[in-house]
Amino acid sequence: MARLSENEPFLHPDCEIVDTRFGHYVEIGRGSRLAHSVIGDYSYCDRYADIANAEVGKFANIASFVRIGATDHPMEKASLHHFHYRSADYFDDATHDEAWFAHRRSRRAVIGHDTWIGHGAQIRPEVTLGHGSVVAGGAIVTKDVPPYTIVAGIPAVPLRPRFAPEIAEGLIALAWWDWPHDSLRAALDDFRTLGAAAFLGKYAGTTPPRGPSAAPADEGATAAPPDRR
Repeated sequence: MARLSENEPFLHPDCEIVDTRFGHYVEIGRGSRLAHSVIGDYSYCDRYADIANAEVGKFANIASFVRIGATDHPMEKASLHHFHYRSADYFDDATHDEAWFAHRRSRRAVIGHDTWIGHGAQIRPEVTLGHGSVVAGGAIVTKDVPPYTIVAGIPAVPLRPRFAPEIAEGLIALAWWDWPHDSLRAALDDFRTLGAAAFLGKYAGTTPPRGPSAAPADEGATAAPPDRR
């Protein structure tokens, strides 16, 4: 039996989950903390990832100790300290500054499909990683990363594209990450053995391959997946 499930995320022990929605076949590593985020189908994070205020696409590969959407302190105010926005923790007659927390949650990080974020990397709020991009371990990403680009360093800078532009554009047009589960299984050997150009040569401009359990072509659309918070 497959370890991952279409219906429930695989949560390892000691995770802290707040206001987060999960897609199908998702895995969350031990001790990870997720808040106010969406994790797309087939995406996973390894141990002790910290993800906040983020839209994570499908098939994202997030290594251990990655930080996405690290929240800010108010640098323009007289004090950086959270006594003046987590005020109820300090004063019996004060409340938290909900406007500040709403501002934080509005600054979304966006992680594209089929991305790879290396060990200990940080993705700052309001940064977008394009589809297929790669972030080297330990990098701090402060600016948007184009699709299929490898970045590294502090702050992160582009190292090189993964593919020629026509290959990258072709993969985005193919959008294999939207294929049904049975189609992924049907193409599994090609994912394993073909390079990106050969894969495009076989599948570009075609319908997704059909697995043995695929529904008939004239069958109606399936219902939307449940909201798994």
